[in-house]
Amino acid sequence: MLKKIALIAAVAFAAASPMNAADGSKNAKVTMVFDHVLPNVPGKSMRGVLVEYGPGGYSPSHTHAKSSFIYATVLEGEIKSQVNGGEAKVYKAGENFVENPGDHHGISANGSETKPAKLLAVFVVDTNDTELTTPDKK
Repeated sequence: MLKKIALIAAVAFAAASPMNAADGSKNAKVTMVFDHVLPNVPGKSMRGVLVEYGPGGYSPSHTHAKSSFIYATVLEGEIKSQVNGGEAKVYKAGENFVENPGDHHGISANGSETKPAKLLAVFVVDTNDTELTTPDKK
C-alpha cells in the first residue's frame, strides 16, 4: 500500500509541475486533477490531466505512455493538434479528439495568440506508468 501511495504521489507531482521553457514548452501548465485505479480492469488506471495554455502557448512534440488511450475535450478557447504527422486541426470549446497507444503528438498548442485555452485529457493507462508524456529528443 505504501508503494502504491508513493507511486501516485510521484505521478501527481510530475503531472502537476508546470511546463516551462526548459522542457520546450511556452506559456503552458499541466495539472493532474484525477487519478483512480479501475477496479474492474486489473492493472489499469484513469487519470485526468488539465492542460492550460496562455495566449500563444504550446507544448513540445511528444509521445504519451505506450499503454495510454487518451480522450481529450476542449474546455475553453481553441486547441491546435496534430497526431502522427496528419493534418493539423483546430478544436474549439466543446469539441474532442482521441489519441491511441503509441501515437505521436506533433502539435499541441493554443489556437489563439490573444486568448487562453484549456483542455481536459483523460488517460486510460497502465497503473505502473509514471511518465504520461515524453517530449521528443532534440
